Amino acid sequence: LFVLILLFALGATALLAEPATCASLASLKLDQTEITTAQSVPAGPFTVQGFTPSAPVNLPAFCRVVGHIHPSADSDIAFELWLPARWNGRFEGEGNGGLAGMIVTQAMVGPLWAGYATAATDTGHKGNPASGDWAPGHPEKIIDFGYRSVHEMTLRARTLVAAFYGSAARYSYWNGCSEGGGQALSEAQRYPEDYDGIVAGAPANNFVHLQAGGNWISQAIHKDPATFIAPEKLPAIQAAVLAQCDAADGVKDGVLEDPRACKFDPAILECKAEKTSACLTRPQIEGLRRVYAGAKNPRTGEQVFPGYMPGGEAGWGSWIAGTGTPPRDLQHWISVSFFSNLVFADPAWDWKTF
Repeated sequence: LFVLILLFALGATALLAEPATCASLASLKLDQTEITTAQSVPAGPFTVQGFTPSAPVNLPAFCRVVGHIHPSADSDIAFELWLPARWNGRFEGEGNGGLAGMIVTQAMVGPLWAGYATAATDTGHKGNPASGDWAPGHPEKIIDFGYRSVHEMTLRARTLVAAFYGSAARYSYWNGCSEGGGQALSEAQRYPEDYDGIVAGAPANNFVHLQAGGNWISQAIHKDPATFIAPEKLPAIQAAVLAQCDAADGVKDGVLEDPRACKFDPAILECKAEKTSACLTRPQIEGLRRVYAGAKNPRTGEQVFPGYMPGGEAGWGSWIAGTGTPPRDLQHWISVSFFSNLVFADPAWDWKTF
């Protein structure tokens, strides 16, 4: 009797609960939450959603739960939770990319196969990850995107996990990259009790400064057509960097051990006569120097956000080099969407005036 009383006092009654059926989760009462789907999915092909189109993937049998959370009158945080038939006793939350806007079920496939109960959210709005048109006039949705949605999803998911299996997850983990990495750091700082372990891949952290850094790069190599560095020039830039700095670490292997130690001056690539993909004009050289230097406050000289390290230029591609002027690279559009919609609430805001 003493042991039972102690378990109850410690909040461990979930360990003594009976497992629920998948369908019964639809009637589970959760604060500010509605469950719209609770269905058993047999093993076999299943269509998932992600940043790129995907053919149906084979999945093991699981219970699929879809719900919506409303922590404010203007909140509609959609989430999806997959509960595998063969559970490893653990839970994993999955992160987003860009400005979110979708439940990235592609990220849930691997954890499900490994036996994790796994969940993801659209962070409270629907749209392209490079679009912020959902934000003007909706401060609560900005809060949901900023941090609230992941925490609210985690609380509901862990409750549903305990109800379905009859016991709470032994361990909970977060796994995210880019925006998902930023969400990871936010969870660790704001709600450290949510997860026992966190993977913060390529974290989009210090978000306002990050987007200011994106605008800096757009102005460095996109604002003036003369400064535009076409993607076909990137391999020659990287080759020049490696030729100067690769052997400095004692091993010539095409990788810089510490890019910060490479003091590369792009002036060595200046076109002498004919302009080719292997050389740069003076305006392009100045633009590239600004990319390496990173965003700085023009009045104080303060470093707003670090620049890009030398040695990885061939991978800049559609992220910052884009194709043409005006730019169509992803970082540019995320930065423009962020400032015009989330900050200034003005879809007509001109990024060149920042």
